[in-house]
Amino acid sequence: MVQYQDRLDLTFAALSDVTRRGVLEQLGGSQASISDLAERFQMTLTGMKKHVSVLEQAGLVVTEKVGRVRTCKLGPRRLEEEAAWIESHRQLWSARFDALDKIVEKLKTQEKTDGHRKRR
Repeated sequence: MVQYQDRLDLTFAALSDVTRRGVLEQLGGSQASISDLAERFQMTLTGMKKHVSVLEQAGLVVTEKVGRVRTCKLGPRRLEEEAAWIESHRQLWSARFDALDKIVEKLKTQEKTDGHRKRR
């Protein structure tokens, strides 16, 4: 369970940043060097290395150094566990909102009934 939570924490932390999500979208099309990514996102090489490191720790990106160039590509890890976690919480909240809708409808009906009684 702890390992599962650690993975979720790493993944959601990695996805919480707009630049890192942009990097993943970029790498979805093709691999790129850290220098290319830094240029595309208008940031320093050091800043991009930090972002890539976070993505790499989460298993979302894999890097390979060939000579002086470090190339990034999407990692082999899928997001099934994260999707399952989100789905379980979506179902929970959906059930709660459905129950709330029933209460609101009941109160509306009761309000209409009470309104008709007062007019008589």
